[in-house]
Amino acid sequence: MDGRLRGDEVVVEGDARQRYYDSRGYGHPLSGNDVALSRVEAAHLLFRGDLDSVGGAGFREFLRESTGDDFGARFLVYADLRERGFYLSPDREDWVADPSAGSDFAVFPRGSGPWDDEVLYRVRVVAEREPVPARDLGDVVLAVVDEESEITYLETNCPDVAGSTVEDLPDRLDGALLGDRVLLWDPPAAVHEDAFYGQPLGDRGEVDVLQLSLLEAAHLAAEGVLGVEGGYEAIVERGRDVEGERFARRLRVYRALRDSDVVPKTGFKFGADFRTYADVTSVDDLGHSEFLVRVLPADHVFSPRDLALDVRLAHGVRKRIAFALVGADSISWVSASRLTP
Repeated sequence: MDGRLRGDEVVVEGDARQRYYDSRGYGHPLSGNDVALSRVEAAHLLFRGDLDSVGGAGFREFLRESTGDDFGARFLVYADLRERGFYLSPDREDWVADPSAGSDFAVFPRGSGPWDDEVLYRVRVVAEREPVPARDLGDVVLAVVDEESEITYLETNCPDVAGSTVEDLPDRLDGALLGDRVLLWDPPAAVHEDAFYGQPLGDRGEVDVLQLSLLEAAHLAAEGVLGVEGGYEAIVERGRDVEGERFARRLRVYRALRDSDVVPKTGFKFGADFRTYADVTSVDDLGHSEFLVRVLPADHVFSPRDLALDVRLAHGVRKRIAFALVGADSISWVSASRLTP
C-alpha cells in the first residue's frame, strides 16, 4: 500500500483501517476505511516493509526528508517500544483522548491500544545533550537517546514526601553557636535518640555534648525550642556566611520536611543535600533512608547525563532520588528512577 503526505500526516486509503489501526494500533481513523499516520508511524511501517511508499519515497528517502523536530530520536524510541510489544500513538489532539503537552507519545498497556482510554506511560524523547527544564518533569517518562543511539528510560513523578515521625522535644534548649554548628550541653536524650537531631560528640567524654548543624539549629530556633546568643537571626546569618543564598533554599526544604514528619539528615556522602527517614522511632532502629534529596531552584535546567547520574547513584545505595524545586512561594517535588518498559 502507498501513502500520501497531507501536512504533517501520511494518509493511507483503501482497507487501511483494518490493516493498520484495528489490527495493530497505527494511526487514527478518517472517514470510511482511510487512516492518517504520523510521520514516525509511517517511517516504522516503511522500515518493516508494511507500507510500500509515501508519495513514491521508500524508507531511506522518507527518513532523509524527515529530519526536523528530532525525528531521528523519536523514530528510534518509537521502534524500540514497538519491539517491546507496546502500541503507542503521538500524544496529541485527535490521536488520544486526553493529550499531554509535555510528552511525545502515549504508550498503552500491553494488550490495549489507542481505542482504549488507559495510558500506561507518557513518553518525552530527548537527546543526550538536550537541556531538560525541571518544570517539565513529573508524571512523564524521559526516553534519553545517547550518542550511540541507545535508549535509557527515566520515569519521573511527583512524590508525596511525608512521614509519621513524632517529635517529643523539651520546651527549651540552650546552645552555643560555634563556627558552622551549634553545641547543646547535656541535652535530653530524646533530642537525638527519638527525634534524630544532631550528632553526639563521642561517648567517652566527661561532658555530654550534641552537635547540631546550622539547618537543624535554625529550624529548632524558628520553632521557639532552641535559644542561642543572637537568636534565630544569628544562626541564619552564619548559614549565609558559609553557604550563600543556597542556605535559605536548603532551610526551607529542611523545615518543610520536618513539618511533614520526615527526618532529613545530611546527604553529603551520597552527593546530595539530604537523606530522609519517614518513620523514626529510635536511632537504634533506623533502617534505610528512603530518598536522597537535592535542593534546586524552581527554574533549574537538567542535563540528561546529570539526571541519569543521580538516578544511578541513588539506585546503587537502595534509595530514590528526589528533587526539591524551590520557588518564590512554594516547594514542588519531582523524583526520578530507571525504568525498563
